[in-house]
Amino acid sequence: MPGGENFARLNSLMRNHRLHTVCEEARCPNMAECWNSGTATFMILGETCTRSCGFCAVKTGRPLALDLNEPYRVADAIRIMNIRHVVITSVNRDELPDGGATIFGETIRQARLVNPEITIEVLIPDFRGAGWALDLIIDTKPDILNHNTETVPRLYKIVRPQAKYERSLDLLKRAKKKGMVTKSGLMLGLGERVDEVVGVMNDLRKVKCDILTLGQYLQPSKDHLPVDRYVHPDEFQLLKKRALEMGFRHVESGPLVRSSYHAGDHLTKPQAGQADPSHDEDCKAKF
Repeated sequence: MPGGENFARLNSLMRNHRLHTVCEEARCPNMAECWNSGTATFMILGETCTRSCGFCAVKTGRPLALDLNEPYRVADAIRIMNIRHVVITSVNRDELPDGGATIFGETIRQARLVNPEITIEVLIPDFRGAGWALDLIIDTKPDILNHNTETVPRLYKIVRPQAKYERSLDLLKRAKKKGMVTKSGLMLGLGERVDEVVGVMNDLRKVKCDILTLGQYLQPSKDHLPVDRYVHPDEFQLLKKRALEMGFRHVESGPLVRSSYHAGDHLTKPQAGQADPSHDEDCKAKF
């Protein structure tokens, strides 16, 4: 359970600044670890999402009006927290023509203005494929641009019913062509096959995605999709090895990994894939 002196301080800071974090809204299992190290992932554009993904604990409904002062409060919270790498994400705002990209861009600009030494990662929605909205984000030059594919194409209708697999790949491809360091992630344990996961990894490398995260899906409530299986840690390590062999420069892979986990490490030197003879032969056979 979350706890600790620094956790309590940051919790108070978020409430006083009327801010939201994906750590809380998505019930991240790493919240205590990250908050006690002085980091958090800010979730902008409110706390209500216009989409109804089968895995996500963020509430769905009709969002409130945009808060035009939110970018300034996020920048001030980053200053108070004194962090060096910040992750900024958002709910989907499909009712807005730009999907909220203007506020996203302003948040990045204000964060840099107040905290010129920080590095910034953004975890963005797909903006319904609007390239001009994506460009509003790219023009602010975040250090990492993250957009999660979440699962394999076969499961999109039940996992991400309002999203499109090819749209997500096109977003990452466009961002890479414009010079971004790109990142994406998948949840395992929703009913996907290992060969399908490897297929998504191949697709991500075809659009030159740089960074990959793989984690275990955990059912946030009885109303969400059930867990199909719990993936063994050895399998996560084998997938990491395979991903590094494909050319991803950094891979986080493990049961409790989430897209923002150890995010500050993703700008450091590339990892090297190494074989581990301790892995089960049965697990190796899947690859």
